[in-house]
Amino acid sequence: MEGLIRGLLDVALGHEHKDEESESQSREERSRSTWAQVVSGEHDGEEEGSSRTHDYDRPQWNREDYMHGNNESLEFEGSRPSRLPQQSVHEAYEQDGNVIRHGYEPSQRNRKEEGGQNDNGWETVSKKPQRPHRVHMDHWQRYKRPPSEQEYSDEVSQGVNIDPSESELSDLSRACNKLWELDLNRLTPGKDYQIDCGEGKKVYQKEDMAQGSLFYWLSEDIFKRPTYARFCSLLDNYNPNEGYKEVITSEEKQEETAFIEEISRTAPIKYLYKYLVKKGVLSNQNYQEFKRMMNDLWFDLYGRGGTSRCSSAFEHVFVGEIKQRGEQEVAGFHNWLQFYLEESKGRVDYQGYIFPRRRGHIPDSETQLLTIQFEWNGVLKSVSSTLVGVSPEFEIALYTLCYFMGGEDNYVQLGQYSMNIKCYHFRDRIGSVFPIAEC
Repeated sequence: MEGLIRGLLDVALGHEHKDEESESQSREERSRSTWAQVVSGEHDGEEEGSSRTHDYDRPQWNREDYMHGNNESLEFEGSRPSRLPQQSVHEAYEQDGNVIRHGYEPSQRNRKEEGGQNDNGWETVSKKPQRPHRVHMDHWQRYKRPPSEQEYSDEVSQGVNIDPSESELSDLSRACNKLWELDLNRLTPGKDYQIDCGEGKKVYQKEDMAQGSLFYWLSEDIFKRPTYARFCSLLDNYNPNEGYKEVITSEEKQEETAFIEEISRTAPIKYLYKYLVKKGVLSNQNYQEFKRMMNDLWFDLYGRGGTSRCSSAFEHVFVGEIKQRGEQEVAGFHNWLQFYLEESKGRVDYQGYIFPRRRGHIPDSETQLLTIQFEWNGVLKSVSSTLVGVSPEFEIALYTLCYFMGGEDNYVQLGQYSMNIKCYHFRDRIGSVFPIAEC
């Protein structure tokens, strides 16, 4: 009997050690379908004649490009418990009629924590429970039509003032705040979506401080909005490995053109156009030329990491890339919609928010400027800032304005949020641009 008891104790005490050893296993490769294939229910696969691969190795680790202020010098007492209940979901993409269910597909790292048994027969408890997200897709079929059959939204109402004032023309911060006011498509926390920030941490801390996903729910009606739907159609057009030479198909090129056309009918983009004309950035007032310039600025491929035609401003800023030189790192990836979709697929593991520079500014479910830490495909991004709930047209307009009219650091006020829009030029292209919270 004594020997049996000792054996059971050895099994119990050795359980965590075996779990830790299992984390060193290699990560699986995942295939990526185009957004059109997901919408239509077609099987995953490469388009004929394309050299773009949609399989990629799941990388291992990351160290962020920049540090977030003086986070290491801050101390916080106590912690904020997660307030929202979470429900476990263990299915991957599931198609159900005209609905896509974004279930949780656990990463290799967390599968041992999601359920089942270990080598000793012990059952483990789910660490990252998530609830399913359902998106109706029948209305997206019209976005797959040939260019001549595409239908776009009406132009922005004439009642909206999209003419820059003299004070806005002389003050970049005021112009950016005007864009914030013109973002008629911005979502409302608690009404259109809900997040749970979990608990905070310092940049260098490795502990996962989030009990569940960042997004608790997002209204399915959001994906019926034209600019949101067209934006989402672009997110899977790229291989995330930096240095992989991209090949853009004719269908993907059409998605880019259709997106620019769609957002060009909104107030933020029209304001941007008028602003650049009045500041002399644009030599003429031809709106069609402006749209072509926007397409080139955001979607033209350029070299990064020693490989030509492997990156673009859109891919880096909104989709994200994984650097392959030395230690693997996540670069870019500053868009909340991309975060939501990747999290719902199980490719993003939210780790908690980064403590703000000032005491008392703890983010909650209403906060729309977040500084967070997460893993993407198993690679840690130590610190990343993102504007939550803003429309695609707003972010494109904001970052384009700062690229043309600002410098590397652009301190602006957007509503109640003070931030620095960090903008890096790469020759005559956008190398990277993202917000950094100033409080």
